[in-house]
Amino acid sequence: MVLRSSTYRLQLRGASSGFAFTFADAENILDYLDDLGVSHLYLSPIMTAATGSSHGYDVTDPTTVSPELGGPEGLARLSKAARARGMGLVVDIVPNHMGIDPPEQNAWWWDVLRCGRASAYAGYFDIDWDLAENGRIVLPLLGSDGDVADLKVDGDRLRLGELVLPIAPGTADGTGPQVHDRQHYRLVGWRNGICGYRRFFSITSLAGLRQEDRAVFDATHAEVARWFDEGLVDGVRIDHPDGLSDPCGYLAWLRALLGPDAWIVIEKILAVDEALEPTLPVAGTTGYDMLRELGGLFIDPNGAAALTALVESAGLDYLAMPAMLADLKIGAATDTLASELRRLRRSVVAATGADHRLLPEAVAALLTRIGVYRSDYPGLAAIMPTALAQTQAQSPELGAALQVIAAALARGGEPATRLQQLCGAVTAKASEDCYFYRDARLVSLNEVGGEPHRFGVGAAEFHQSAATRARMWPQAMTTLTTHDTKRGEDVRARVGVLSQVPSLWAEFVARWELQVPSPDPTTGQFLWQNIFGVWPVSGVVTDQLRDRLHGYAEKAIREAAWHTSWNDPDTDFEIAVHRWLDTVLDGPVAGQLTELVAQLHPHAASDALGQKLLALTVPGIPDVYQGTELWDDSLVDPDNRRPVDYAARRTALKALRHPKIRVVTTALRLRRSRPDCFLRGAYLPVLASGDASDHVVAFRRGWEGRDILVAVARWTVRLAATGWGNTVVPLPDGPWTDALSGAMVSGPASAAELFADLPVVLLERNRD
Repeated sequence: MVLRSSTYRLQLRGASSGFAFTFADAENILDYLDDLGVSHLYLSPIMTAATGSSHGYDVTDPTTVSPELGGPEGLARLSKAARARGMGLVVDIVPNHMGIDPPEQNAWWWDVLRCGRASAYAGYFDIDWDLAENGRIVLPLLGSDGDVADLKVDGDRLRLGELVLPIAPGTADGTGPQVHDRQHYRLVGWRNGICGYRRFFSITSLAGLRQEDRAVFDATHAEVARWFDEGLVDGVRIDHPDGLSDPCGYLAWLRALLGPDAWIVIEKILAVDEALEPTLPVAGTTGYDMLRELGGLFIDPNGAAALTALVESAGLDYLAMPAMLADLKIGAATDTLASELRRLRRSVVAATGADHRLLPEAVAALLTRIGVYRSDYPGLAAIMPTALAQTQAQSPELGAALQVIAAALARGGEPATRLQQLCGAVTAKASEDCYFYRDARLVSLNEVGGEPHRFGVGAAEFHQSAATRARMWPQAMTTLTTHDTKRGEDVRARVGVLSQVPSLWAEFVARWELQVPSPDPTTGQFLWQNIFGVWPVSGVVTDQLRDRLHGYAEKAIREAAWHTSWNDPDTDFEIAVHRWLDTVLDGPVAGQLTELVAQLHPHAASDALGQKLLALTVPGIPDVYQGTELWDDSLVDPDNRRPVDYAARRTALKALRHPKIRVVTTALRLRRSRPDCFLRGAYLPVLASGDASDHVVAFRRGWEGRDILVAVARWTVRLAATGWGNTVVPLPDGPWTDALSGAMVSGPASAAELFADLPVVLLERNRD
């Protein structure tokens, strides 16, 4: 077992996805990652996935390592090569769902469709057998119900264009529609809003698994257990455990299976004021909570009022945004996830023997009062009664229906489980997939696990959170960028600088809207910030940048669903947005964007370095997302899964002139050489004094007298005008050396001297 000091996330993919990055490719950069200071490669899902998958979360066979990635032999070679360098592997696993598109690539699902309840795998998937007559599985795969007439029989299969489905033995005689009527499944139009199985949120191509069944758990984790039995892997990241029937029970089984030394971190998205359940047998979360705190620390609270006024000038009542989010949750429950809501209602009625015409409305209203992804963890027991009380007070007419819900919850079982699973899906669809594309006050705050209405994070909150983490979750993952972040860390850092210059930003936006009016002012407010966030310092607009921005804009406006959406795209509006974007890229506004970026780039770079050093040194195991050791301008997926130029990074690592890779490798190497300091050491805030003390965030980590001290500068726009003045950072007795610059300091250190080379310092107390 390799001692964990850091991870480096790699997005693996097979050649069928368009470009490959396999186990062999990962092996080829081991020397570079070792030099960088990484202890563990953190691999995206490696089980066999749907052909063409660019991410691996659509697993079609959880019993085999993907042949496209190199198969079990390739995994073994990578593990052996990593071990030879004193490095290890962490793997992302996906217990909640499987990919079922195309159906023939998933042998388990294919057998269920072919044999129905007689299939050996019928209990593996969370199927609603009671939705259709004769227990047929409802599959919303057609453009409309009438498309059934076009089904064709092809031997033992039914075909409709590229859709291929199995035919049950002995039922192939007749026309396509006649044969379809004899199958264990029933095809319907996707617009009907019904689905015969639990999905991952609303994604029809991902079918939920029943991990609460021990047979399912054993079948889907046998390969994972082999990795640990053979010493191939040191840890796992668990994708979306909140979607499971019983996350606590699942994690207990997993811990027993993998042993006490396995590093287990979970993709648990905590609400801003939610603590991770302390009884879970895991090392912690994958770090969305820390991502919010690290970025929020650099948001200047003085900018809140002006940026609020700016977004309201576009016609958005910002005080009404919480009500908008509640409406989005109701829409997600009653429309997007209507099938899941109907299934929940049936289970409530079955459990209580009571029905009420307002049950759907009561469930939807109740979910707007639950601010976490799921509330059935032991430490969150007070949330549900509070939510019921608030819903009753807000909507007295729902009282009788709420009593039926409470009666069902008191019995536990299926109604309680399905309500929690629906809660998480509603939260994700309303917040991450819609609201975060509407709130345009400061888009760097619109991140998974974030709360845009909380304008940044104060130093007091940051220090308290870090100290608690050091005590309770010292080996949780910390991160700044993931495959799911809406914007990469450096884009968020640049956008965050706007909180320091809200008036300047307002001036530029007003000028641009006069020159190139956006098709919709609120949409324009949102897109202007993202364009600014990725605009090149050089001002050169490449074809790649143009394509990336057009792709992002289309995704953003469809997710926002103000004027267009994925299900009902408004072609005229989308064309108008694309034309507007081309006018921005090709006209005089482009030069003005370059001017503004050049003016603010030093401050954006300062914040990017500050949050990066903090991420690498605060309590926890830091993850570096692929490529982010240099400046990274990624937006939301698939943009953040582009190929990484490792030749450029090798060159940069050798030269050590790029400030970001200098910070990354120095911190990672120090972590690897001083593991006790970071894994066992306390966290102690260090308080600067003087006129600019608010611009310094500092803390000590240490173990047995071998201390380090981290200090970063923030809000440097204001600082540029005032200077550091009499600001000092108190240092404990003895000489200290800055690992980044080599400078020697001691005693109370002048902030001006500390930050003379970089806006960050990483001090080691000299041994003598």
